[in-house]
Amino acid sequence: MKLDFPNVGETLHHTVLENGLTVYLLKKTGYEKTYATFTTKYGSIDRRFKLEDWVDVPDGIAHFLEHKMFEKEDGDVFQQFGRLGASANAFTSFTRTAYLFGATSNVSENLKTLIDFVQAPYFTEASVEKEKGIIGQEIQMYQDNPGWRLYFGLIEAMYAEHPVKIDIAGTIDSISAITADDLYRCHQAFYHPSNMVLFVVGNIDPDAILAEITANQAAKTFPQPLLTAREEIEEPETVHLAERIIEMDVSVPKVMIGYKDMPLAGKDGMKQELIVELLMHALFDTTAPLYAELYAEGLIDDAFSFDYTSEETFAFAVLSMETPHVETFVDRITSALERPLELGVETLDRKKRMMKGQFLKALNSPEFIANQFSRYALSGGNMFDIPDLLDAISLDDLYAAYDRLFQADQRTVCIVKKP
Repeated sequence: MKLDFPNVGETLHHTVLENGLTVYLLKKTGYEKTYATFTTKYGSIDRRFKLEDWVDVPDGIAHFLEHKMFEKEDGDVFQQFGRLGASANAFTSFTRTAYLFGATSNVSENLKTLIDFVQAPYFTEASVEKEKGIIGQEIQMYQDNPGWRLYFGLIEAMYAEHPVKIDIAGTIDSISAITADDLYRCHQAFYHPSNMVLFVVGNIDPDAILAEITANQAAKTFPQPLLTAREEIEEPETVHLAERIIEMDVSVPKVMIGYKDMPLAGKDGMKQELIVELLMHALFDTTAPLYAELYAEGLIDDAFSFDYTSEETFAFAVLSMETPHVETFVDRITSALERPLELGVETLDRKKRMMKGQFLKALNSPEFIANQFSRYALSGGNMFDIPDLLDAISLDDLYAAYDRLFQADQRTVCIVKKP
């Protein structure tokens, strides 16, 4: 099936194979590099799920599984990609695990390598035990990172029940309980083709690539999907803690202000994400009056940042700064967000043009397209709808988001400072 998006000048080829695998192919004429992602809807928050019965697994197992997938009985998959001239990688987030490569040659061979290694797990107890030491060192490294501690400290304060508050890599204690059987069980549950999206973008022949993928999958036998349910979390609308302080040896205190939001999925979630991003740009980017005020007062500088995270089961806005004036910074930001919003249609239109321009520019990057498209696709959205969604956003949408999001009982503050 061809999906045309004239607003961005792209034609997307979309197929769902007999085994349930969703395939997207995007031809980018004139591009040297081809980029592919093979993504499963399985992340760190999936710590309890139902097969025939409910299964509880150790925290950090999705990330652990990602690490172990590259090790096979006949060697390391990275070496196979290297011999084929490709650069490969993988990552685990709260909600998904992605395996990927970029290459300028041997695209068919690299694509086959990507699909085959992700669909053929190989674990032994000895290799699992060895990996615990490696990931344990990674966990400790992040525990010594003030920025990482600040971010997860904020989420831990924000959420009472939702597993998003748990570090993606787990803890040294939690990963110590992981077994090879646990990894096989999670692979069987979440790496079924029907739970995955394969995206290939570059100067490709979509029909030829699809034929190769179809033949590859037809030659394999997959059991029926085992996953029957994921845990539903009852999470309060309000934050768990209003403030959290973490003591570390930092030269300048770091602070994050977070606002907990109600999540939405699919196109509704995409629209909400765009609305809040527009709102935050209007309030806090370098052209905003508040930014100019705080900059003139010496409360913010180039280190100031803001972001909005939106997934199917959680969403939150974050403002971050490194400053010796933590209390004044927090007070000025929070008091500003307690005032009625004053925003005109001219500002909205300007921010829309800015965000649309950034999006269209990003479409020159195959890496951006593959990673972002897969993210939206797994939750029922389509990245190429973004320009039309931006056009449809009204000033009333921003006012409604402002009144919904920036409430005192939805706000938490995390500070990293010296003891």
